[in-house]
Formats: sequence, C-alpha cells, structure tokens
Amino acid sequence: MERAKTKPFVISKKAFVNAFKEVKANKGTYGIDGQTIEGFEENLKDNLYKLWNRMSSGTYFPKPVREVSIPKKNSGTRILGVPTVEDRIAQTVARMYFEPGVEEIFYEDSYGYRPNKSAIDAVAVTRKRCWERDWVLEIDIKGMFDNINHEYLMKLVKRHSKQRWVEIYIERWLKAPFQDKDGTVKPRESGTPQGGVISPVLANLFMHYAMDKYIADEFPAIPWARYADDAVMHCVSKGQAEFLRDKLNERLKKCGLELNLDKTAIVYCRRCKRKGEHDKTKFDFLGYTFRQRGARDKHNEVFTSFLPAISDASKKRIRKEIRSWKLQLKTTWEIEDIAKMYNAKLRGWINYYGHFYRSEVVKLMRYFNDCLVKWVRRKYKHRDSWKKAKVWIWQVRTRQKNLFAHWEMVG
Repeated sequence: MERAKTKPFVISKKAFVNAFKEVKANKGTYGIDGQTIEGFEENLKDNLYKLWNRMSSGTYFPKPVREVSIPKKNSGTRILGVPTVEDRIAQTVARMYFEPGVEEIFYEDSYGYRPNKSAIDAVAVTRKRCWERDWVLEIDIKGMFDNINHEYLMKLVKRHSKQRWVEIYIERWLKAPFQDKDGTVKPRESGTPQGGVISPVLANLFMHYAMDKYIADEFPAIPWARYADDAVMHCVSKGQAEFLRDKLNERLKKCGLELNLDKTAIVYCRRCKRKGEHDKTKFDFLGYTFRQRGARDKHNEVFTSFLPAISDASKKRIRKEIRSWKLQLKTTWEIEDIAKMYNAKLRGWINYYGHFYRSEVVKLMRYFNDCLVKWVRRKYKHRDSWKKAKVWIWQVRTRQKNLFAHWEMVG
C-alpha cells in the first residue's frame, strides 16, 4: 500500500476557517479577479481546502494587487493595494502565525494596528505628556508604506519568523505587482501595500527597528507615541527637539525613508506670554488638533490647558460627507429610513471624536441636525418654517429618543 504524501509545510486547516471569518467580518471589496466575499463563500469548504492545499505544498502564488486611488484626509490621493479575497485569507493565516512573535518585541508606545491598542489610546497618552513637557516634535514620514526596503524587511522577517512558509509567502506578497483599472501590471520593488492584511504588522516591524528602537536606545528620556507613520515626541526644549529631528532624519535615511521636513514641526505646548511668541503652538495627530483651550478644574474654575479636540480638517471632511448625502432631496424617505442609513456613520464619528473636548463634536452633530430640519421643511409643506420643522423633530425625539445616535448629545 502506498504511503500518503506529507506536505512540506504544516498549517492548521482550522486557521483558514478562522481567517475567512475575520476577512468576512472586515468586509472589503474584490481584487483583480472580481470575486466577492459572498462569491467565495458559496463554495467555502472547497475553496478553503484548495487554498490550504496550495499553501501547505508550497505552490501558492498570490495574484497581482488591484490598485485603487482614494483621497487623503487633507489633500492629494493615496494608493491602496487590494488583494483578492483568497489572498486576504492567506495573509490572515500567515499573520496569525507571525504576529504573536513580533508583538513581544514591540514597544508600548507603538499603537498602530496592534491588538488591544487604538488611536484613542495614543491621543490620550499624548494629551497627558503635553502637560508634562513644553515642546513636541511632530514628524511626518514621506510615503512610509510605499518606500519600505524589501531586502531589509525580509532580514527582519527571517529573524523573527518561526515558520519557513511564512517567510516564503511574505516575500511573494511583497513582490506581487499592482494592476491598475486598465489592466496594466506594474512591478513593485519596495513598499508594502496599504490594504493588505499582512502590511500593518510588517510596517510595524520595519519601523520598530528603523525608528522605535533607535529612539529607545539613543534618547531613552524622550517619551513618544507612534501610530503607523504618524508620530510625536515630547521634548524639554526647542533645541532638544531640533537635535532629535535632525538625528531622526539621518537614521531614517539609512533605512531608506526620510522625514517630510515641510510637514515635520516643532510645537510649543504651554501658554504663550505674548502673542506670536512662538512660531507654532498647535499640531494635528490622528484626526485631533492639540492646542490651548479653555478648561475647568475640579472647583469649576476656568483655566487654559493644552488639549485635543476634533481637528478642523476632520470637521471639514465630515461636513463635506454629510452634504454629499443631500438629505433635503430625500423627501420620499421616512425619518426612520434616514436613521437606518446614516446612524452607523454618526455613531462612529461620535465614538471616535467624542472622547476629548466633546463640545466640538456637539457642534458638528448640530450641523447634521440642521440638515434634518431642511429635510422636514421640504417633505412636509405645512412645516416649511424653521421653527415648525424643529418642533416636529423634537416631537419625534420625544417618542423615539434613541432613533438617532447624536440625539443624546444635541439639545
């Protein structure tokens, strides 16, 4: 009797089931093959088995990554690389094996895309440190995801990987070309595409050695927080911040990256004695603007503090999105339809931006409420005045107080 052939790589079949569940929960769009998550699920058992079989035997090769351009929050466009559903599942499996090993070496102040850490955690610790140090170095790295050196990154992967197959497939994912909407295939010599499941942990590994460990070793007294390519460092003087900026730029250049010096800034975080005393007295970090704001102490006395609140850029972007909904034209809808369509988005904004200086988010939600008033005035001709429309909304709120996520915070 012929003995069954063994696979060169041992990978759990259950990992593929769990990986699919994660990919499905994260949703996401299709890759270059046009296959959706729903389409993959129609023949789930067979599709997962084929993927497991190819990865276990070493014959798995990823398809090119679909190139998608999206607008940046501030200006310009960002290129995302969207893998196929099959490749996202494969990357999730590899990440499950690889991530726990590198998580052990990452520093506490690295927050981006890590288990049990969030952008809000980074904002919170930055707020506290702004009260303790007078100066902040806010850095901007030019195209971090696009310029990561493959050779250096693979040396780090091999140093920390416990499975040979993980190394092989990570290298193949890094080399997988982009394919644009016209079908043109573009080779890739550097970078790890934003949109790939494995990309965040690879970027964190690269930045751990390129920057985080360097700061911890060379400047152990300087607190810092990094979320992907956004980072801030807290200094005791402007001179220290300038020295750190120059040294960081030297270090990053050795690793194939560099600071965008036009966007890298040194910020004063205390109350200025004279107007115009310092060049820069505010900075943006993770959608929040840190600057001097009025606050109240435990005795309800007003004083000036350095605090984060939703940034002007974020407010502008959200207002633009709300305008794009054109609520006033949806006169065939009922108010419950509007709530069902947009509540998740409203709740997401409130949950993220409502952590600090909540009053600024209240103003933004009042803007949405005003759009509701305009909708009422168009839909109900007998409530065409602003006052009558607001009364109608108030009556709905009385009956259905939980209909809209923002009603709890808007009077």
